[in-house]
Amino acid sequence: MDAFAPNFSISSFALSVAGLTEYIKAVLEENSTLRQVWVVGEVSSTKSHSSGLFFTLQDEAGTATINCVAWRSQLTKLANLPEIGAQITVLGSVRVYPQRSNYQLTVWQVLPTGDGLRALRYRQLRQQLTAEGLFDPERKRLLPRYPTALAVVTSPQAAAWGDIQRTLQQHHPGLPVIFSPATVQGDQAPASIVRALQRVAKDGRADVLLLSRGGGATEDLDCFNDERVVRAVAACPIPVITGIGHQRDESLADLAADVCAHTPTAAVAIAVPALETWLAEHQERLHQITLLMQETLYEADLKSGSLRQRLQRLRLDRQVHQEQTRLRQLKRRLAQAVQVRLRQAEDRCTALQEQLTTLDPESVLRRGYALVRAEGGEVVTQASALNTGQSLSIQLAQGRLTAQITAIEADDPGP
Repeated sequence: MDAFAPNFSISSFALSVAGLTEYIKAVLEENSTLRQVWVVGEVSSTKSHSSGLFFTLQDEAGTATINCVAWRSQLTKLANLPEIGAQITVLGSVRVYPQRSNYQLTVWQVLPTGDGLRALRYRQLRQQLTAEGLFDPERKRLLPRYPTALAVVTSPQAAAWGDIQRTLQQHHPGLPVIFSPATVQGDQAPASIVRALQRVAKDGRADVLLLSRGGGATEDLDCFNDERVVRAVAACPIPVITGIGHQRDESLADLAADVCAHTPTAAVAIAVPALETWLAEHQERLHQITLLMQETLYEADLKSGSLRQRLQRLRLDRQVHQEQTRLRQLKRRLAQAVQVRLRQAEDRCTALQEQLTTLDPESVLRRGYALVRAEGGEVVTQASALNTGQSLSIQLAQGRLTAQITAIEADDPGP
């Protein structure tokens, strides 16, 4: 044997083909990322089969491909069907097939690339928040009729902030404005908007809040569909008006707000009535008050005239005499009733006094009876409870005496 040959068998640690394939299958299918993965690519081929739709995705450069399958039970649930040459985004999981030693993507959903994925996420989040009740009409609060201070959350560099300032200057100059700056575009926007809303709530001076930004591309407005922003709008302790410069679709922040306006200028008009409107309403109220006072005075004058006519028809001296007679009768009846009650009370007192006299112990003693007490002060009622030689205290009607028992004669209890 060669001196350099190993002293063990290679077959003792080598994997079988099935073992290696199962290992690869476990590594791929148990990976948390590959169990639910989004993949973007171009459809390079499709093939319909009784069991489902088989197709191939490749990257833009055509340097990599992956086989995909959408089983027949899943086809009706797909938002789009793959077509050759289409750029799509698919959601699925990686599966390994040991018989052919290859892997493919089992597809659950197919969307157009870009906006399609965004729309899916929008619908899913909207359904979730709707189920939680964040968009219920019952949660909407009324705006203050005459706000004392307006809070504005937007970017200081945004055109919307300039529009808001100009509109306020023309619409209602002098109204206090609490400006809470925020980033309203990009990845940092959601957290920035949430902090700005929280600053306004903590400040506490504003009684209505305006969340605004100008128009832009759909992806520029994604921050207003962020779950953090939507929940912050719904949880804000003061009424919120959104003035986001787009009219194509409502953002989720629009749905959570108490009032939605599609432009910053329209939002200002809703939040703060114009001074001319306030003046017109004030003049209308003055007019209504004047009419009400005139009507009240007219009715009072009519009533006064009616009373004067009644006084002229009635003789007041006769009414006074009738009232005096009635009062004398009432006085006489009251005196009689008091006398009857007094006699009844006196009779009752006499009867109670006689009853008390009968029950008075001293009255009993005056009739020749005596009250006998033992040495401890207990009243003696039975001779059998005493002993010979025991001292007794005897109370008479006048005076007391002490006696000693020489003999005890108990009453015969009878048969």
